[in-house]
Amino acid sequence: MTIRTATAPTIIITMTTDPHLILHQIFSPAFPVGAFAYSHGLEAAVQGGIIGDATDLQGWLEDILNHGSGWSDAVLFAHAARGDDIGPLNELALAMVPSADRRLETEKQGAAFATCARDLWGVDLPNAAYPVAVGRLVHLLGLPQRDALRLYLQAFAANITSAGVRLIPLGQTDGQRITLALAPLHQTIADRAITADLDDIGGFVPMVDIASQRHAALYSRIFRT
Repeated sequence: MTIRTATAPTIIITMTTDPHLILHQIFSPAFPVGAFAYSHGLEAAVQGGIIGDATDLQGWLEDILNHGSGWSDAVLFAHAARGDDIGPLNELALAMVPSADRRLETEKQGAAFATCARDLWGVDLPNAAYPVAVGRLVHLLGLPQRDALRLYLQAFAANITSAGVRLIPLGQTDGQRITLALAPLHQTIADRAITADLDDIGGFVPMVDIASQRHAALYSRIFRT
């Protein structure tokens, strides 16, 4: 595997590491993006009585993945991973967020991700919305795009599931059951998104968006979003 600069195809590093190990590294909870601090609006939904058990949480995640930011971010990720100009992709990603909290979530995680990636691999990766930054690194490192997108979606859903385990609360096994049940959906969405056009972006999850907007007004909060 080779690492290339963002502006030219000049090889700067040659690596022999299995690319799938790199993927597991960047999507590991240990990769320092601070994902544990964000609930994607779930905290407000739990406090509002919308989410109360594992079945509710799984349905909430299915809606996000199929019709919300899961799908939209997957398409943005795919375009960044193909090598598209990340400037317009980042502008579109930020324009689509429905609340200040969600903008904070994607900008802060994206900036933390890009900072760590620059330090580790020496790549020219500017700060960007999280799916755009991750997709761009996949392009720069020449990582397998489809596998990367599947793992990205799984990590995204697993992080919200982890928030649900703490908020509802649920048992750890319940959380793992949700993660397992969603695995086929991650594969399906990745397979669709990898060849999708930007015009295919779109969805309708008003309860999720409203929850993210209400989060800032909660009297007591555990998560940043």
